Amino acid sequence: MRAGILVLSLIAGLAMSLPVSAAEDSGTQGSRPAPAEAAKDATKDATKKEPAPPPSVTVIGARDALGILGREVRSAANENMGRIVDVIVDRGGAVRAAVIDFGGFLGVGSRKIVVDWSALHFGRVANKSDSITLELTKEQVTAAPEYKQDAPVIVLGAAGRLQPWDFDK
Repeated sequence: MRAGILVLSLIAGLAMSLPVSAAEDSGTQGSRPAPAEAAKDATKDATKKEPAPPPSVTVIGARDALGILGREVRSAANENMGRIVDVIVDRGGAVRAAVIDFGGFLGVGSRKIVVDWSALHFGRVANKSDSITLELTKEQVTAAPEYKQDAPVIVLGAAGRLQPWDFDK
């Protein structure tokens, strides 16, 4: 394979050094690449012609994966806890928490809080109208500090499950 590319490079280099027309012969010959540069270009062209490998594909059944943004969140006592409006990931790309728009009526008086991802349960989410269960009470969520963008994130977690984030990595 290498010998074929080398021969191709030499032929391309020789072809580039020959004049193509009388006009080129009279003064534009200096603007062409040197034979060594032409050989590099021929090598690049040879590698460009190889097809790219196909992307990997995973098929997930419609019942196994559903979007969660906008999904209603309810407590274990079936109390309305709000809707998921965002997901927070760490620098490694692991999902750490969900931002829930909590309280208020028709968007008035609501505030955003952050809950630990492990406090959410997705057992009954077969269709878009099903809710996600939060392992916290309404009183705990009401007492949670409000989430503000560009400020430190305070995450409300289920008892004993929260792990500190290492921001120095």
